[in-house]
Amino acid sequence: MYSREETQELKRAFWIAFAEKYPRKWLLYNTKIKDFTFKFFVDNKKAQVLIDIEPKDDIKRIAYFEKLESLKNIIDEEFLKDLVYEKNYYLENGKAISRVWVEKSGVSISNKSYWNEIFNFFNDKMNALELFYEQYDEYIKDI
Repeated sequence: MYSREETQELKRAFWIAFAEKYPRKWLLYNTKIKDFTFKFFVDNKKAQVLIDIEPKDDIKRIAYFEKLESLKNIIDEEFLKDLVYEKNYYLENGKAISRVWVEKSGVSISNKSYWNEIFNFFNDKMNALELFYEQYDEYIKDI
């Protein structure tokens, strides 16, 4: 087990190494839709590339989610297969959000031998989601 400080240092080293391998500005929070964000996640079991939809207004949240869901066939055929769509995803704090994600299991941030595999997964999947969003953002925003 790592100490808290060692864990923080390992995470910092991971994100620095990722930024060095793929030195570009990711879309992430700059979607121009409030509470509609692209995210990277990694722990000791999996890596994920996510779209989190979390407006306080559930009607807006569900409307954005349904826009994404309506584009599912296009996303699958042209951009990215194997996305998981969950209209009501509950965070650890109990908050309901909508989430769309792709996951790579069997990898670990704690094992540096997985880092390149995770970096490549992050780059490939996030790049595909960003390309999709570039083409369909106006449609998604129009709720």
